[in-house]
This record gives sequence, structure tokens and C-alpha cells, in this order.
Amino acid sequence: MRTDILRKTALTAAGLALTGGAITGPLTTFASPAHANPASVAQDRKNGERELGVRYEAQPNFYYCGPAAARNALSVQGKNIDVDGMAQRMGTTEAGTNSINDITPVLNKETGRDAYQSVEIREPKADDKQTDKLRADIVTAIDEGHAVVANIAGTATDTDGTTHSFEGGHYISVVGYRDNGNTVTIADSADPNQASYRMNIDNLADWIATRGYTA
Repeated sequence: MRTDILRKTALTAAGLALTGGAITGPLTTFASPAHANPASVAQDRKNGERELGVRYEAQPNFYYCGPAAARNALSVQGKNIDVDGMAQRMGTTEAGTNSINDITPVLNKETGRDAYQSVEIREPKADDKQTDKLRADIVTAIDEGHAVVANIAGTATDTDGTTHSFEGGHYISVVGYRDNGNTVTIADSADPNQASYRMNIDNLADWIATRGYTA
């Protein structure tokens, strides 16, 4: 299952266009003010919410979203990762990173322990049980101080009403939650102008459907 190649997809709010799988527009290193300080552990939990500090970097090309999402996820633990080396270990090519199962072992190697496990949502839409598990997995991971990486496909709407469309597939990092996990914070390497946004857990679960995540 090819999961990472981006095909003629519009990132409408950012004004970026994908032509033949290549992003046209700047992809530069950007430190999100809300996530400027890396953290090896989560912040104190208040009102059912937690957020990890991310040293955000945008992906350097159209097919590195898998390695870039993993790099952003590992940055919350203060790790500086060679993205090119990680891409090689994931088997990333111009067709992308094949599966979430190629990302999990690399994250475990970088963390030095088996903190991550792959979870697949094979159906075209997540059911209540799968959504509940995703919510619980995100809360547990964030509480333990590590971010989640998700493989998504299609179009989803964030809490601000902005649509994010990746018909050919994409990888994102989940770096925080609110309302006991009903709303999550996403770090997205595709566009530094939309580096961070929040999404309802139901929308995220359906975005992951047919793909998977690692937590």
C-alpha cells in the first residue's frame, strides 16, 4: 500500500498546489511559537489536556512526509534526527513511505525502547471502537511524553473549519490533546503556514481510515 505520494492535491488555505506529486511553494524550517520548547515529558495535565513541545521542521520535498512526521514526533523528546538517514531506513522513495509499519521500528530504534506499536484501521471509515482506541492511545502516548504518527488519506476539516486534503496519502504527528482526547493537536510537515492545527478525534479517525497510526 503506497501511502505517502501526494497527487494533484490542493492545500487550499495555504495556497499551495501539488502538480504531478511535487509541492510548489516554500518548505522552510519553522518553529511554531506554541511549541518552541522541546519536552521529554508532557506538561502538567490541566482540564483534561496536555501538549508536547515540538521543534517543528517542514518536509524538504514532496515525498518526505513520513520521515518528517517522525522527526517532528521525536523532537518532543529533544532528539535531533538525520531525516535523510531515517528516510533510508524507512525505505522512503519518490513514491513515499509505504506503510506505518515502516515507521514504527525506526521510532522504536530512535527512542531506544519498544514504545511504539502500529495500529491499522483497514475499513473506509472508523467505527466507534476504533475511534475510542485512537483517543485512548493518543492520551496515553502524550501522557508518557511521546507523540503519535498517523498515516492519513483524503480530506478532513479542522476545528477552525479549514480543510486539509491529501488524496494520495500523507503522514502527520499528533502532539497534544484537549477535552480528554476529543480534540487533538496536529503538527503537519506539509506547509509551515499550517504547521499546527486542531482536529476532532472523529474526523482524525476517519482521516486515518484505510491506513494506520503508531502510538
